[in-house]
Amino acid sequence: MSNPSSSWVAQFNPRDRVEIIPRDVGFRGSWYAGTVVRREAKNTNRYVVEYDQLYADESGEKLLQETLDWIQLRPPPPPEKKKVQFKFEDEVEAFYSDGWWEGAIIAEHSGGKFAVFLRGFEEQIVFEEKDLRLPVHWVKGKWEPRFEQVQREKETSNFSKEVMKFTQGMQVEVLTDEDGLKGAWFAATIIEPSGEDKYLIEYKTLRNDDDTEFLREVIRACNIRPCPPEIIVVDGFKVWDAVDAYYNEGWWVGVIAKVLINSNYEVNFIEYDEKTTFNQAYLRPHQDWLNGKWVVP
Repeated sequence: MSNPSSSWVAQFNPRDRVEIIPRDVGFRGSWYAGTVVRREAKNTNRYVVEYDQLYADESGEKLLQETLDWIQLRPPPPPEKKKVQFKFEDEVEAFYSDGWWEGAIIAEHSGGKFAVFLRGFEEQIVFEEKDLRLPVHWVKGKWEPRFEQVQREKETSNFSKEVMKFTQGMQVEVLTDEDGLKGAWFAATIIEPSGEDKYLIEYKTLRNDDDTEFLREVIRACNIRPCPPEIIVVDGFKVWDAVDAYYNEGWWVGVIAKVLINSNYEVNFIEYDEKTTFNQAYLRPHQDWLNGKWVVP
């Protein structure tokens, strides 16, 4: 690499390992691993690169090569010097579809798993901790911020994000870790605080095993959110619209796969790879609660 300066340009050599921003617009916000093949021509700052896991055709026999500007390349980020403790609302990069994609943690699950909103896909996907990393930037030959700097700042009060506080009687939605219900949001009422950043809640649709009363559970604050505001859909949904479908007493995240007659839609539940038909009355536009605001994909 050349020395940093005001007109600094990265220099790469054949066989250098790099991460690449692909040329296709649909890959913006992602980094893919690859290798420098050669400089395009002498005295240019463009390089021919070969991807590790993107292919030139559907047969998957020939790895894709592209000629890109140096600004679309960077060395592989250095490993973390210590284990990263990911938290609700952290900005992250998640390994998905063979690349690292920008996103934000919107919920914590048991077993070291996290629900991440991927901006490039406009989807909520659950990842294991090993498939997440902190975002860093390659600036004039240096990584900014360093991994250890990010972790140190995450541990300070100035940098950490304050968990939302809920009050008794507040109407909310809750993400549960119970088998068969993972990924769905259920209407509930805050009963009272129950320890640090935890609340006793009462579901409005789920009942206890004896079916004698509504189920109560202690839930972490990161898995609780306010009820989303109502969005009136006038002209119906379109294919690929992100929606929540009311099913089995909760709201499940899906995508419109097919528009049917009489305001009916086929919805694809991506996380479970299942399709079910719903009337529009049981659908709502999907919204994500990020950094204290509702975001519509």
